[in-house]
Amino acid sequence: MSECSRNRKRLWWTAGGGLRVALAGLALVCTADPARATDYATDPVSGYALGGRDPVAYFVDRMPREGDRRQELRWDDTVWMFVNEGNRAAFEKDPQIYAPHLRGCDPLALAEGFVTIGNPLIFALHDGRLLLFHSEINRFLFLSDPASLQAEAETQALAQGCSR
Repeated sequence: MSECSRNRKRLWWTAGGGLRVALAGLALVCTADPARATDYATDPVSGYALGGRDPVAYFVDRMPREGDRRQELRWDDTVWMFVNEGNRAAFEKDPQIYAPHLRGCDPLALAEGFVTIGNPLIFALHDGRLLLFHSEINRFLFLSDPASLQAEAETQALAQGCSR
């Protein structure tokens, strides 16, 4: 057997061992309890609502802003971050105003019968509510007829568990 063939065989076995370890790890992940949908676009790694963005900033600055870990608050079994103490105090006073409506579910998807968590970077403020969308297309389509789609999304939210 040539040196090249021996090295290729040794490399294949080494890679195969790594593959076996990876497959074993995948099996452990797959047999764990199934993950449930996260409310408020909670980042699965950090555990912060809106992926760590300040919910009050959407209303004040009209854009998402990264929160400061020193300005955390736990509400509705979720950890929220804020840009400053004032935003944290405003949220603490009335979280229902600032938290994403429909628990962060995309209202267009809900109106069509699907539960899809929105992206904190794709949002709209409609009727004084923060709405998150899965995609720019969903945002555009929702804003083309928000009154009827909002009504349908609210109806579906009750059935799908996406309302407070």
